[in-house]
Parts: sequence; C-alpha cells; structure tokens
Amino acid sequence: MEIINQNRALEQNNQLLVIAHLSQMLTYVTGFGGLIVPLLLWLTTKDSVAGMDEHGKSIINFQLTVLLFTIVSVPAILLFGLGILSLIFLAIVAFVIPIVNAVKASNGEKPSTFMTIKFIS
Repeated sequence: MEIINQNRALEQNNQLLVIAHLSQMLTYVTGFGGLIVPLLLWLTTKDSVAGMDEHGKSIINFQLTVLLFTIVSVPAILLFGLGILSLIFLAIVAFVIPIVNAVKASNGEKPSTFMTIKFIS
C-alpha cells in the first residue's frame, strides 16, 4: 500500500486571482468567455493557488446569477418595460463587481458577493 502525502504548500498568486476576476469581462467581447475562462482557471488551479477555490466559486456563482437574471429579464421586457431596466442595471453590476473583486483579490481580501446566489458552496 502506497501513501501519498497531499500536504503541500499552496502558492500565493494574487495576480492569477486578479486575472480570473477580470476574465469575466470577456462576456462583453465574446458573449460567453466570461463564464468559461474563469471556470477553466478555477478548475485547473484551485488546488495549487491559495484563495483560488474561494474566488473561483465566487466568480462562477456570480456569472450563473447574471445568466439567470438575464434569462428572467428578457421576457420581462413585455411587462411594462421592466426587463429593459433590469438589463441595464444588470449590465452595470456585471461590469463593476468584477473590477471591485479584482482590486480586493490584489489586496488579499475576500470577494464581494453582492447580488449573488450560491449555486456552488
């Protein structure tokens, strides 16, 4: 029987955390990269970078929340235009929160969970 020691030190890499948060901006360029790129970064580095698990879960939860609210807001456009207002608010929040969380990540703080449903805990 072979015993493998899994107790290795996690690397402190705040720059990678910042890149993970700012990669959410790819949604504005490609339409879908804001979910896929942070997901891949989180899945590949969550065991080797300190804080990546917490920040990655926060990013994925936020992106899934934005996607859900967008899906709900589109039919709400027919309801007195409330969907348009919610889409404008959602676009502003989806632009600001990743920047705020990138600054927090560079300072070594926990990410903000404003308006986020916890899909992944």
